[in-house]
Amino acid sequence: MRISSERTWPRAVFAILAAAITLIAAPSAAQTQTAGLTPRQEFLKKLVAAAEERTHHTVRYDPAYVRIPYPDGDVPEDTGVCTDEVIRSYRAVGIDLQKEVHEDMEKNFSAYPRQRRWLASPPDTNIDHRRVPNLMVFFSRKGESLAATENPADYLPGDIVTWDLGGNVPHIGIVVDAKSAQGGRHLIVHNIGQGPRREDVLFAWKITGHYRYCGPAL
Repeated sequence: MRISSERTWPRAVFAILAAAITLIAAPSAAQTQTAGLTPRQEFLKKLVAAAEERTHHTVRYDPAYVRIPYPDGDVPEDTGVCTDEVIRSYRAVGIDLQKEVHEDMEKNFSAYPRQRRWLASPPDTNIDHRRVPNLMVFFSRKGESLAATENPADYLPGDIVTWDLGGNVPHIGIVVDAKSAQGGRHLIVHNIGQGPRREDVLFAWKITGHYRYCGPAL
């Protein structure tokens, strides 16, 4: 019996060592995969996750002007419009669009449509970042302004898209990873009146802008 036990013992040790190596290698592989992403890719991945998380919130569509703190100000969390979902998604990954837009408007007010469109001045931290035309200018100035094509492959997760709903009514949303069952289009997280949702609306309206913004540090 002792001899038999001595013969099987090395096999048992080998099995234990193999299991231990597997456990060690698994997280290492995951770390290697994450480490392979560039800072921009990692940022966009986090932005998409933040946008997806917004779809779990109940938000009543309310375009009312609201006085909010500055910086990091927000309207009541159970209210908002399309821009607020973009603002909240970026804020979840460390970027305060209220602050970024305001600072750029203070220095480059003439570049923004606000003074002509809303006949008001000076910049207003309560509302400037919540207006789609202002975000379009900001993203084009501080990020990448990309082609607005009819090819779904040109729109990648983390991209920002703006539309004209008709009658010069602007709208904005974030491209996410999930794709439509037919057509292979990336879905959009947006709020068009029924709270934040993930829907197949990339080509539902006329596209007026296509942007990619990874923050001031990238």
